[in-house]
Amino acid sequence: MVVNKAYKFRIYPTKEQLALINKTIGCSRFVYNFFLGKQKEKDAYWYICEEMKQNKGSFLNKYATIKELPA
Repeated sequence: MVVNKAYKFRIYPTKEQLALINKTIGCSRFVYNFFLGKQKEKDAYWYICEEMKQNKGSFLNKYATIKELPA
């Protein structure tokens, strides 16, 4: 028999830690939304050209997105 356990923790960060947490979450959200927007633009282009039906489209490559991050 498998028993699943869960623990809840509450943290009380200092003001400096809270600022760092907010920056980290904000940066992650920006990167996710940036590449999601790029994928949506690419999908819209393929739908307009009707090549999506023939080639079944193409998605952004993980490694291509990693290379673009520093830029």
